[in-house]
Amino acid sequence: MTEPRVRPIAVDDLTLAAIKDGALRGRPVAVLGFARSGIALARFLADAGAVVTIYDQRPAVELAGAIAALEGRPVRLLLGPDVDPTEAWREAALVTSSPSINPDFPTTEPRLRAALGDLVRRGREGDPSAPSVVWEPDLFLRLCPAPTVGITGTKGKTTTSALTHALLAADPGHRAILGGNMGTPIVERLSDLRPDDRVVFELSELQLPTLSRGTTVAVYTNVTADHLDRHGSLEAYRRVKRRLAELVDGDGALVLNADDPVVTAYAGLGTAPTVMYRLARPMLGGVGVVDGWIVAAGVERLPLVGGGAAAVGPGGRILPIDELPIPGRHNVSNAMAAVATALLFGVAPDAIRAAAARFRGVEHRLETVAVVDGVRYVNDSQGTQPDAVIAALRAFDGPIVLIAGGRDKGVDLAGLADVVAERAAAAILIGESGPALERLFRAAGLARTERASTLEDAVTRATAIAAEARTSAAEPVVLLSPAAASFDMFADYEARGRAFKAAVRALAGRATGDEGAR
Repeated sequence: MTEPRVRPIAVDDLTLAAIKDGALRGRPVAVLGFARSGIALARFLADAGAVVTIYDQRPAVELAGAIAALEGRPVRLLLGPDVDPTEAWREAALVTSSPSINPDFPTTEPRLRAALGDLVRRGREGDPSAPSVVWEPDLFLRLCPAPTVGITGTKGKTTTSALTHALLAADPGHRAILGGNMGTPIVERLSDLRPDDRVVFELSELQLPTLSRGTTVAVYTNVTADHLDRHGSLEAYRRVKRRLAELVDGDGALVLNADDPVVTAYAGLGTAPTVMYRLARPMLGGVGVVDGWIVAAGVERLPLVGGGAAAVGPGGRILPIDELPIPGRHNVSNAMAAVATALLFGVAPDAIRAAAARFRGVEHRLETVAVVDGVRYVNDSQGTQPDAVIAALRAFDGPIVLIAGGRDKGVDLAGLADVVAERAAAAILIGESGPALERLFRAAGLARTERASTLEDAVTRATAIAAEARTSAAEPVVLLSPAAASFDMFADYEARGRAFKAAVRALAGRATGDEGAR
C-alpha cells in the first residue's frame, strides 16, 4: 500500500455541523457523473468550500445545461470519452458519485466501472491512500438532521411520495420536504434543514444499493419486476429492494403493502415495528378499507412524536375513498401508505382528509390532460412496466383507447396482453416495440389495433376511435400508457408525456362549441 499524497476524508466522521464549520474547506473532492445528482453534489460541495473536480464521459458540448447549472462556481471539469476517470480522484480526499454510477451495475460505462470497482476494493482492504467513496443518497442520509421517510417500490412510489409529502405538510407545526427522484435533489436542501422537519425521500433501485444508512420510516408500495438489465435477475432486483427495510431505524417503522406477497415478507426484517396496509379490513396496528372508507386500527405513533395511539375518527375512519381525486384501485393502496405514514407522525385525521382531497396527482402518472368533445385524455407516460399499465387500464370504467409502444425493456408482457384485450376497445401502437405489441395484443383477443408513426398521429387515430365509442353513459378515455421505455423516440418519459399533452392541447384548440375542451 502507498502512503496517501492527500489525507483522505473519513466519511463516517462527517457531520452537517462539521461541514458548516469548514470540514470540507479547501479539501479536494471528486464528483462522478454530471446529471441531476452530480450537479447537486457539485453545488453543495463547492458551497461548503471544497475544491471540486467533476468527471463525466460525455463531452462538454453535451453538458452545456449542466455547466450552466453550476452558476459560476469554481470547479474543475474532466469531460469527454478520452479522459481517464482515475484522474478525477488522483488527488482527491473524498469521491462522491451519482447513484447511476456503480461498479456493480453492468450499465455503468465499462472503463469507469472497472476503475471505480478497484477504488472501492482498495478502500475495503484498508489502503490508506484510497479516498472514501460515498454516493449522493447515502451522503444525504448520513448528514440529514431531520427524520426521514424513504418510499420505494416497483411502481407507485412517486405518487405515494407526493401524497405523503402533502399529508405531512398538513401538520402546521413541521415543515415537510420532498426530494430524491422528485424535484430538486435533496442534498441541496441539507444546509436549510432543521431537526423538526420531515423529509420524504423517494428511493429507486438505483439509489438503494448505495445506502449504508436507513430512513426513519421505510414505505413499500410493491415489488414486481423491473430494471433487470441493471440487476441481472429478478432475485437480484428483489435483493436490492430489500435494502431499505434492512436499514430502517429501529425507533422508526416499516409501512408495508399486505396485498403484495414479496413486500409482506419484509415484516420480519430489522427491529422496527411494522404497519401493514391492505385493500380489506385492516390488521391490528394497520390501515385498510371498510365500507368505502380508509380506516386505521390501532396505529401507534412514532416515539419521536411521543408514541401512543394515533388519533382517528369514529370506527377508525380517516377519509372516504370517493374523496380521493386520483383514479384507480392502486391509488387507494398508495393513499393508504401515505395515510399510515401521516398517522405515525401524529397528523390529525381531519387534516389528513382535507389534504388528501386536495391532492391532484403527479405529472405523467394517470394525469388527466383535458376532456375534449366528451373524450378524456390521460397522460400515463411513466407507465413503462406491465403492472403500471394494468393498473391504468383498470382505473377507468369507460371504453379505453390505449396508446402504447416504445423501446422494449425486456419484461414479460403476456399478462398485460390479456388485460388489454379485456379492458381496451382498441390500441394504437408506436415506436420500436409497436409491431411486437400489436401481435401480442391481437393474439390475446384485441380486435382493433392500428400503427402510428408519431405520437401526434397516434392521438389523432385514438381520438377517432374514441369518438365512435362515445355514449351518454360512458366517457371514453384515450390513455397513453406505453409499457415501454421512451428512448427510441424521446429523451425520457417526461418528454414523451409533454409531447402527448402538446398533441392534446392542439386538439383542444381546434375544438369548438359547448362540448369543447374543459
